[in-house]
Amino acid sequence: MLKKIILVLLFVVIAFCAWNCGVIIYGINQGIGQIKIVHNARPIEEVLADSTFADSLKPKLRYIQEIKKFAVDSLGINESENYSTVYDQKGEPLMWVVTASDPFQVKPYEWHFPFLGTFTYKGYFSKEKAEKEIKRLAEEGYDTELGTARAWSTLGWFKDPILSEMLKDEEGKLARLIIHELTHGTLYIKDSVEYNENLATFVGDQGSVLYLKMKYGEDSKELKGYLGHLSDLDKYSKHVLKGLGYLQAMYSSNEFLELSIPQKKEKKEAIIKSILQSADTISFYDSSRFEKVLSSDFEVNNTFFITYMMYREEQNQFEVEFRTKFNSDFKKYLAYLKEKYSSL
Repeated sequence: MLKKIILVLLFVVIAFCAWNCGVIIYGINQGIGQIKIVHNARPIEEVLADSTFADSLKPKLRYIQEIKKFAVDSLGINESENYSTVYDQKGEPLMWVVTASDPFQVKPYEWHFPFLGTFTYKGYFSKEKAEKEIKRLAEEGYDTELGTARAWSTLGWFKDPILSEMLKDEEGKLARLIIHELTHGTLYIKDSVEYNENLATFVGDQGSVLYLKMKYGEDSKELKGYLGHLSDLDKYSKHVLKGLGYLQAMYSSNEFLELSIPQKKEKKEAIIKSILQSADTISFYDSSRFEKVLSSDFEVNNTFFITYMMYREEQNQFEVEFRTKFNSDFKKYLAYLKEKYSSL
């Protein structure tokens, strides 16, 4: 009887491995890439004492420790050993991120991973492997985009290091990035990528403002400049999301559905171009930050809109809940969310 049970279990394991061969290989490659980074990361104290490390960047290492302490003490972020080490990227990207969408719907392509759930993006430590995945998706007819990740959270599986390219960010942006990633390590719900990213964006935006208020004061130039930047980001995000509404309405209209593929492509390109170009009516605090997206030769596809859906579409919902139900108290709000949802 025991022999039969063992044989059945062995068959199940073999079948699972055969069915998920690609996923397993991907997971192994990602694990190797992450372990390499963690293994070669150096303790902050060692980097601070290193005379060959740029002195101009060392204050940012101390600054990140201040942000971590503030996030734990004032926001209710879970305490961890993340960002206690430094990995030198040597000016090169570390992770390439693949996203894809149906060509005539703003509908993200989904990757499914055992235990972890569904994701609407896929990261690679190898640019070559990422480009291979992009090619496969494009050949199947999907809109695609290949970008790079400035940071990511391993959700407690590894000790996330400070990446050297982070240290080039200005203070507000760096605080927002660190708090965003620490939020993922505090709460990450399976099969809820949009919720997770929108929550981390909300906590990162609001938490970084609170941090700068604490550090520099409400009337400081540091805070005022950063609030201007966040205001610009909010204006542009709302513009893109409004355009997304027009795009989705067109895709679902009977008139569009009856068109030929070439006609659909022409209509799609025209409305996307119109959405991008009409952003020149926005009154920015500092439009120089948006030079790329405001350029007349800036071209995108459906994946561009998915990014804003994933990170910014639910901000008003979080804002209302946070202000009305929790009186703008992050500790109470995050404690409530951690109790309400189970986290990976």
